[in-house]
Amino acid sequence: MSRAIMFRRLLVPLATALVLASTGVIAEARSAPGRSAPKPARTWTGTWEAAASGTAPALPGASIRNVVHTSVGGRAARVRLSNRLGTRPLRLGSVTLALQLPGAPGSPRAVAGSVRAVTFSGAGAGAGAEAGAEAEAEAGAGAVTVPAGRDLVSDPVPLRVPADANLLVSVHTPADSGPATYHRSALQTNFVAPGGDRTAQESGAAYTTRVGSWYYVTGVDVLGASAAGSVVALGDSITDGTGSSSDANHRWPDRLAARLRGLPAHRRPGVLNAGISGNRLLLDGRGPSALTRLDTDVLSRTGVRTMIVLEGINDIKGTPEQRDPRALEDAYRLVVRRAHARGIRVIGGTITPYGGHGAYTPAREAVRQAVNTAIRTHRIFDVVADLDAAVRDPARPNRILPAYDPGDHLHFNDAGTRALADAIDLRTLTAKRLSPR
Repeated sequence: MSRAIMFRRLLVPLATALVLASTGVIAEARSAPGRSAPKPARTWTGTWEAAASGTAPALPGASIRNVVHTSVGGRAARVRLSNRLGTRPLRLGSVTLALQLPGAPGSPRAVAGSVRAVTFSGAGAGAGAEAGAEAEAEAGAGAVTVPAGRDLVSDPVPLRVPADANLLVSVHTPADSGPATYHRSALQTNFVAPGGDRTAQESGAAYTTRVGSWYYVTGVDVLGASAAGSVVALGDSITDGTGSSSDANHRWPDRLAARLRGLPAHRRPGVLNAGISGNRLLLDGRGPSALTRLDTDVLSRTGVRTMIVLEGINDIKGTPEQRDPRALEDAYRLVVRRAHARGIRVIGGTITPYGGHGAYTPAREAVRQAVNTAIRTHRIFDVVADLDAAVRDPARPNRILPAYDPGDHLHFNDAGTRALADAIDLRTLTAKRLSPR
């Protein structure tokens, strides 16, 4: 390795630290004689998540501009990128982070002066990176190669991030790195610039193609949020937002984040959405099963204090169908045990109705009812959120209330997602973290 390259690799972390210090991200602690120095405020909080749900064909030579929505804000950010489901090393030529122009959810345009280069001088060693991940960062650390099956967390990015705002995470893939890890159902317009590195472009004029999935980006953390800690919603398409309006951030976890913004600043945790459309609790299919992905999508996420579980309907109505309620109950208990080992509180949501859906049968309904009885009475979870009771039609309890039904009798429209979020007791989200068991 040449001395010039070694010098540049040493220079990048130093330059990053200097930039963060100049923007107030790193506070200098001065101690008086005989007194302990106060610790700098270095608490990271998860503000956004998308669980890796599968793969799509790579877009070699393109730049992809992902639009993501924050739940809480901070004075710096870091980005999680994933090659978890890829089969070959993922080559990223450059990555940037910016604020999307307010009031333009369908536009790739960035706020003037907000585009920041995202670097990887830590080569995957940042908090939240999977154990054993070794990414190869080049001189300058703007380009990076992520091994197949791994996630990568960036260096801190000096950008003041507002709560309830859209960010632009732009990635350039200069070559074909094989199947792209993505989140298929974003319910958000994202953008592709077909040729060349356009990650630093503010106008977004080169981003002429629209896509409905998030590519590679699976998380954003912020530094210095008012309240440390986050809440993760683990679920299927109901949590993923199917049935709600696109480009509106009306998934029920978004609605929950909006409710939390009404609390005092020190009690507002970040909200992370780990929903995958079609996901099951026990079996892989549309994405890894909830049990398989529990570590990557929940337990290893930043500052998690509480998890909300709404999974099981696809196990009951899917092929093969799960006919034994005890199998789901045992799976829930396993989820809780693993969460408690990390000091994470678990809220269990009852499975919502789906009468009138094409997969509905009386036998499957009996399983759903048995599972819900177990959730309500068997002390599986730390807290129960009776989502079934909140959205069912009192006249036909096996069906969703018509005002909440987008027409498929399974998912929820914007009014329905609000009802789901309103059924969560906010006091259960802001209590102190459990002690690991």
